[in-house]
Amino acid sequence: MTKKVLVTHRLPGERIHDLAHCSDVNVWMGPGLLPAAGLREELAGCHGLVCMLTDRIDRALIDAMPDLEFVSSMSVGVDHVDVSALTERGIPLGNTPGVLVDTTADAAFAMLLAAARRLGEADRFVRQGNWSPENAWSPDFFTGKDVTGATLGIIGLGEIGQAVARRAAGFDMRVLAWNRTPREVPGVESVSLEELLLRSDFVSIHVALTDDTHNLLDAEKIAMMKPGAVLVNTARGGIVDEAALAAALSGGHLYAAGIDVFEREPVSLDNPLLEHSSVVVAPHIGSATVLTRARMADIASENALAALKDQPMPHCVNPEVYG
Repeated sequence: MTKKVLVTHRLPGERIHDLAHCSDVNVWMGPGLLPAAGLREELAGCHGLVCMLTDRIDRALIDAMPDLEFVSSMSVGVDHVDVSALTERGIPLGNTPGVLVDTTADAAFAMLLAAARRLGEADRFVRQGNWSPENAWSPDFFTGKDVTGATLGIIGLGEIGQAVARRAAGFDMRVLAWNRTPREVPGVESVSLEELLLRSDFVSIHVALTDDTHNLLDAEKIAMMKPGAVLVNTARGGIVDEAALAAALSGGHLYAAGIDVFEREPVSLDNPLLEHSSVVVAPHIGSATVLTRARMADIASENALAALKDQPMPHCVNPEVYG
């Protein structure tokens, strides 16, 4: 019997073609993202699912799919998937780790620099026609915050956090880090989360979103941050209390922020962070380079191909399902 596989978005890369050669593949062609009701309808009767981080794979959906044998997500984080529900059913879940480490670290450092040097504000200033002989250079014209020689605090010292630390070394930054499991990295000082917040001029978040890290930076933790600090988040939106961050910016406690991820995506235009000119925002593009996205799609396809051949996925989140 040829197995049926649903792919919730058109994918780049080459391996998706191999998937089509060994299964009956249904690719959602749009327009837009596959809505929840459409996902439930399209997945009915399918043996496999290749999904994106924008697809909500919850217990109710999993329970309604008796034929489902595997899920492969084109993402590193899997907070959009109920992993426990899959594991209880013996269904492997694949993800795409490793390939986006440098790409995401580049994005994090780009947001750090942009927020520090007010590049978003400066870009809008020029485009809106405000740069004129009467409104031009002065000693404090678009002055920003120094990065070189400053202290960077990294929350989460996994592969991406370590890659950000390497970039910071090029700017002669002192690097502090907090990790849930203590980890020693050359050139990085391990400290408590509280000490990191108190000492850091810049804070960059690189932990996964879990029950333990949801609102990890709440109003209390944000109040601990060094006055005039900059917060950068390219991990997951739910890690930061967005209202508390907006309040800290409004009150002048924090200097700026660089935010690539939001708790609800796409972000609503009434999100308080969008009111602040000092916040550099992006639409969750930390891994968005042509080569990285193609490699992510290939790995997601490779995980699915292995499952179709009754082989362990090369990158499996819940390997205990293989016994």
